[in-house]
Amino acid sequence: MQVTQHRVIVIGAGYAGAIAAGRLARRLRREDVAITLVNAEPDFVERVRMHQLAVGQELRPRPFSEMFAGTGVRLRLAKVTAVDADRRTVSITDGNTTEELAYDTLVYALGSTWNTHDVPGTAEHAYDIAGRPGALRLRERLAALDAGQPVVVVGGGLTGLEAATEIAEARPDLDVALIARAALGDWLSPKGRRHLRKVCDRLGITVHEHTAVTAVAADHVTATAGDIPASVTIWTTGFAVHPIAQATALKIDATGRIEVDSTMRSLSHPDVYAIGDAALVAGPNDKPLRMSCASGVPTAWQAADSIASRLTGTKPTTTPLRYFNQCISLGRKDGLIQYVTADDQARPAALTGKTAALYKELVCKGAAWGVANPTLGLPTRRRGVVQEPAPVPHPTAANAANAANAANAG
Repeated sequence: MQVTQHRVIVIGAGYAGAIAAGRLARRLRREDVAITLVNAEPDFVERVRMHQLAVGQELRPRPFSEMFAGTGVRLRLAKVTAVDADRRTVSITDGNTTEELAYDTLVYALGSTWNTHDVPGTAEHAYDIAGRPGALRLRERLAALDAGQPVVVVGGGLTGLEAATEIAEARPDLDVALIARAALGDWLSPKGRRHLRKVCDRLGITVHEHTAVTAVAADHVTATAGDIPASVTIWTTGFAVHPIAQATALKIDATGRIEVDSTMRSLSHPDVYAIGDAALVAGPNDKPLRMSCASGVPTAWQAADSIASRLTGTKPTTTPLRYFNQCISLGRKDGLIQYVTADDQARPAALTGKTAALYKELVCKGAAWGVANPTLGLPTRRRGVVQEPAPVPHPTAANAANAANAANAG
């Protein structure tokens, strides 16, 4: 009697997707489960290092073909064009052909991209470092700049701080400015804010605080305080999730993130698990986890372990998701480690300087190692699939709407 393999498809191979695929391969027997990882690029992108790539630093290549060799994970180099959560299919294209893949369990890990917030001129004139294509485009532009030309980084969050300090350190001949909607590092502890300001002063970064950008042009940005010259504008005002989920029947929030339970399972389609930036995950005090590698990795662990437990008939466990620190590189020689509460609020303690830079580098290397070695580490015991999960009837669009209306009325 031929045994039918349970088909698990993981879409997206960033930190969350790649780790989930590797962890599933460690937990389940190959003869029972077929794991397919779909990604548009052939190698892993260290997204937390895109500011380094943008200033000309070379990053170590990490081909998926080598990372997943011998693991049983099948790699499909293709772009995901659609997900039909009711029919349990994923549509993909490799540029030449289009194909539809059927799944029994889907791990949705398509992540996020930059968020222009519909500010006029941003899409046409600004640069992003939310992914490798944007970082390489910015790299080419920065390399062409002459000394003294102005570079403006819009956004005072983690990405903006890392971009501004990296560029100012690598290119001290440029006039680098940072625009923050609030006070510089307003979410940090007093020690963290003092250090951040000290670094910006040392690197010659002009900081425009309590400033909003209302438009972007080829040679300047228009802000609440007037026009600011910019030969290059880098936009880092947060992330927007991949739009594919919005076109599905999956239950999502207003931002397009897939709503999940504590096991990362979709609230509307139990055969779908969402992880990383694509998932709306409740953290401590029911506060949604922020889009970050720090959130994505533990959600990948949770989803993979939950799927393995469901398929093997073992009791699923959930681990509380929480934060410990925020790691910020401030160039290659300086850094800031802000210790935080479980729900990501700053504690008084912070680590700064060269020690913090080393700490951040170890964190980055550790995250990349976890992706690059998918079948090393715990858990290592592979279990057989002892029961197929019962098919879950999906509500029709009408029933879903009626349920939503009833919930709202209540």
